[in-house]
Amino acid sequence: MRKLTAAWPVLAITVLALAGLTPAAQAAPGDIEDALGRIPGLTVVSENPAPTGYRFFKLSYTQPVDHRRPDRGTFQQRFTLLHKEFRSPTVVYTSGYNVSQAPNRSEPTQIVDGNQLSMEYRFFTPSRPDRPDWGKQLTIWQAAADQHRAVEAFKRIYPGKWLATGGSKGGMTATYFRRFFPDDVDATIPYVAPNDVINAHDRYNRFLANVGDDPACRSALKAIQRDVLTRRPEFAALAAADAAKNGYTFKTVGSADVSLEISVIDSYFAFWQYQRQSDCATIPKAGAPAAEVYAWFERVESLNTYSDQNLEVYVPYYFQAAYQLGAPESYEGYLRDLLRYPGSNVSRTFVPESVDIPRFDHLAMPDIDFWVKSQGKRLMFVYGGNDPWSAEPFKLGFGTKDSYSYTVPGGNHGARISQLPAAQAAEATNTVRRWAGLPPVSPGVSTRSVPAGFPDFDADLTMLERRRL
Repeated sequence: MRKLTAAWPVLAITVLALAGLTPAAQAAPGDIEDALGRIPGLTVVSENPAPTGYRFFKLSYTQPVDHRRPDRGTFQQRFTLLHKEFRSPTVVYTSGYNVSQAPNRSEPTQIVDGNQLSMEYRFFTPSRPDRPDWGKQLTIWQAAADQHRAVEAFKRIYPGKWLATGGSKGGMTATYFRRFFPDDVDATIPYVAPNDVINAHDRYNRFLANVGDDPACRSALKAIQRDVLTRRPEFAALAAADAAKNGYTFKTVGSADVSLEISVIDSYFAFWQYQRQSDCATIPKAGAPAAEVYAWFERVESLNTYSDQNLEVYVPYYFQAAYQLGAPESYEGYLRDLLRYPGSNVSRTFVPESVDIPRFDHLAMPDIDFWVKSQGKRLMFVYGGNDPWSAEPFKLGFGTKDSYSYTVPGGNHGARISQLPAAQAAEATNTVRRWAGLPPVSPGVSTRSVPAGFPDFDADLTMLERRRL
């Protein structure tokens, strides 16, 4: 692992100083680094540059492989910590996938101007046991227990209010954590978190059949999908050339042709998940040159999305989707006459045969749903109006207290509080601040100013995720 040390050239230190960054070598004794050193099982891997007023650490934390059987061994889980002040509110964040190695601030962290502890989800490499037992160790409860131990450990140095958040699968993770350990944090703000509680896949299909404001856009998407499947040899050749260039193989799904077909099917879902309504104008016309169409798919849903190399990092997600989370049924009925592998677009297809998947747990999601409706408190769900994952949202119920649900009009899978209509955005912002023990923001004052050195936060929703959460 590369660490930033006092051996940097003087010029590099000068450049960092001008940029408002602080090298790890300048850390003062008796501060956050000393406090981290007193947390059992925690290793400071490195301190890296951070914007002025912050310190950023890469960490490794020893977790039980099985929280129900701590004697079964341990593994190292990757964390990062963005430290501002010991008594500031602290946000625990996860994407539900890998942990970003850059010092980003989630929207709740920006709103409360606090610390952020970011966690990698178990089984996403390198946070994976040496000999994993997927069915017993990769469950929503085990992951919640990871967060529980981490929050309890870090409360030793951060005594203020705690919030949990995450986007997409991370939003689900934050909700599950709160269900199993409801008193660990003061509030939870999940973004674009689906709730496949009754596995009613037709809800997704009904949503997709009517998504967006323009029927012509939906028709154009379906037309270009049919065009590619009709001209399959042309596009297969382009995809094969890219696969050869990148060293892609297709053993998990069975063949490059299967990958191409599933990618074409997914492109409709992926378009609405990640693009904006205004991007309808970019959809190629059926019959357009193959290179032009292929380039458009590279922006929306690569025809090589399901190569072994692209799938590898997401296998833990697909395992969980097939075991506990559930997943939408493929929206492919209007393409059936052109499909060679109908029904292949299911989670099990994307998990290697070497990984056994237990029988689907039909109780896991109903349990979470019932808790939200009957006992949830201080929850704020944020959804995008055009995001297909919003077809099955978490809904507040008879026993939910001090909780809220917002939908960004026309929003996609990157929906944020800041994108809500002004009155709702102000209301939601001040609710988060109230939960964090902070005063409301005065009208016209922004809480989302980004200090120099911070990239715009994207909740780790990369274009590689496509139809993944």
